[in-house]
Amino acid sequence: MHDPVAPLLIRLAILLGAAKFAGWIAVRARQPAVLGEIVIGILLGNLALVGIHGLEPLATDPILEVLASLGVILLLFEVGLQSTVKEMLNVGASSTLVAVLGVVTPLLLGWAVGAWLLPGSGTLAHVFLGAILTATSVGITARVLRDLGYAHRVEARIILGAAVIDDVLGLVILAALTGIITAANQGGTLSAAAVVWISAKALGFLLVSTLLGLWITPRLVRLAARVRVTGMLLTTGLLFCFLLAWLGTLAGLSPIVGAFAAGLILETDQFYEFEESRETSMESLLHPISTFLVPVFFVLTGFRVRLDSFAQPRILLLALALTAAAWAGKQVCSLGVLERGLNRLAIGIGMVPRGEVGLIFANVGATLAIGGAPVVTPEVYAAAVIMVILTTLVTPGALQWSLERGAPAPRGRGSATAGPARRPGHPKRRGRDPDRDGPRRPSA
Repeated sequence: MHDPVAPLLIRLAILLGAAKFAGWIAVRARQPAVLGEIVIGILLGNLALVGIHGLEPLATDPILEVLASLGVILLLFEVGLQSTVKEMLNVGASSTLVAVLGVVTPLLLGWAVGAWLLPGSGTLAHVFLGAILTATSVGITARVLRDLGYAHRVEARIILGAAVIDDVLGLVILAALTGIITAANQGGTLSAAAVVWISAKALGFLLVSTLLGLWITPRLVRLAARVRVTGMLLTTGLLFCFLLAWLGTLAGLSPIVGAFAAGLILETDQFYEFEESRETSMESLLHPISTFLVPVFFVLTGFRVRLDSFAQPRILLLALALTAAAWAGKQVCSLGVLERGLNRLAIGIGMVPRGEVGLIFANVGATLAIGGAPVVTPEVYAAAVIMVILTTLVTPGALQWSLERGAPAPRGRGSATAGPARRPGHPKRRGRDPDRDGPRRPSA
C-alpha cells in the first residue's frame, strides 16, 4: 500500500541535505550559508535544462509550501527577537536618517527601473519592484565588522542601529502595498484616501500591537511562567508569534508583519521568570525548528528561478539594473550621517546586502495579482533573486576595503577575539548559529 507521506519524506531529505551541504561550501568560501542554500536551489530547480528530471514536483508540493511559509514566519519572529522597542528609540538621529534614506531612495530607483524596463506591468508592479530593494540584511555586515575588529566603531553602531528601523519601514511598505494591490485586484477604486487608510492601517497595526504588547506581555509571560511544564518557554514564544501573525492576517496584512511584532515586544528580561531560562534562551530553543524550516524556504526560493529566462536580454538587463539601483540607493543613505569625520562609504556599503526580507518581498509579490497577472512574474522573480545574490557576494570584500583604507586594525576590546558584534544597547543573547551568518539577523 502506498504511503502518502513517503514522497514528502524523500523531498525533505533532498532539500535539507542539499541545503546543509551548500551552506557548508558557502561558509568555507567566507559567505553566509543562506547564499549557498539559494544557489543550490537554483541548480536543483534547473536540472531539467540539462536533461535531468524528477525534481520538478518539489517546486509545487503544497506541503513544502506550508513548511516554507512557517519558516518565513519564524524567521521574522527571530528578526524581531533580536530587536527591542527601546533599541529603536535609542538608535540616534544618524541611524534614523540612514534608515529612511536607505528605504526611500531604493524604492524610487526600483520604481524607475520597473517603469523603464517593464512598461507594460503597471504602476503598482513597478512600486512593488522598488519595495523589494528597500530591505537590508546586515548579517553579512555584522560578521565582517566582527572579523575585522571594527564592531565597536561609530560606523558599525550606525549601520546596525539603522537596520532596526529599516526592518520596520520595509514591513510597513510591504503591508501597505499588499493591501493596495489586493483592493485593486478586487476591482475597487483606489482614491488617495484609500491608499492613506491602507498605509495607516499597516503602520497602526505595528504601533498598536507593540504598545499593547509592551503593557500586556509582561503580565501574560509571568502568568505562563507559573505553569511548571517542560517546554513552556518555547511554547509561550510560539503562542505570541502565531497569535500576532494570525491577527495580522485579520487586519489584511501579511502574517510576517505580526510575527515580527511578536518578536519585537518579547524582551529577554521577561523570560527570566521561567526556570528554563537559567539554562537556555528563547533563540536557542527556536534554533532547531528554524534550522529545519528556514532552509526549506530558501532552497525553494532558488528552485523557482528559471535560468532559461536570462536568455532574454531584457531580463538580464533587469537583473543588472536592479543590482545597480540596490547599490546606489544604499550609497545615498550614507548622506544621512550627521557626525563629521566618519567613513560614509563604509556605512553605505554596509547597508548594501539584501537577504531574507528582500526574498520574502519577492515571494509575497509572486502570490499577488492584478487582473489575473502576477505582480512579480517568474522572470522578474529570477532577476530579484540574482540581485540578492550579487549584493550579498560583493559586500564582504567591499566593506573590508572601505574600512581598512588608512585605518589600522583595532585591538583589545573591539578586536575579533572580543566576541560577536551586537546591536547598540542590546543584551548579549545566546543560541546564535555562527555557521549560518555569524552575529546576524537570522539566515541573512
